[in-house]
Amino acid sequence: MTKQNIRKKLQVSAIENGTVIDHIPPQSVFQVIRILNLDKITNQIMVGTNLESQKYGKKGIIKVSNKYFESEEINKIALVAPTATLIVIKDYTVVYKANVEIPDNINNIVKCINPNCITNHESIPTRFNVINKEDLRLQCYYCEKTTKKENISFI
Repeated sequence: MTKQNIRKKLQVSAIENGTVIDHIPPQSVFQVIRILNLDKITNQIMVGTNLESQKYGKKGIIKVSNKYFESEEINKIALVAPTATLIVIKDYTVVYKANVEIPDNINNIVKCINPNCITNHESIPTRFNVINKEDLRLQCYYCEKTTKKENISFI
């Protein structure tokens, strides 16, 4: 058998219950871990980065046993990894699979970059309108300051 005929396979164990975040841009894998606080949980976590992807060339993947993400957490994933796919597993079976989507509004997960914004001085939840989903730009509901993707800071 020639080298061209041998198909490479990634052998990563399946999870019984939990969530798989697939198709993460490789440069965003560790940011996803940080913003979801996965470094602080005791669940089994499998992480792969710079894996081959037919669709994207390279990708990252995170598998978290016995963890299901809330919509706020999924919105965080969408902001830093808009190409990600969320796969929910129960009893080794896929019960839900969908691409993450950047929502039209972001509430209480991102800080306003304007130091004079009321949200940085009072106990007011932040609110942003997403004004550009392709090149990710958020506009603060209160001070109308625009935040670019590279300046986003999570609460």
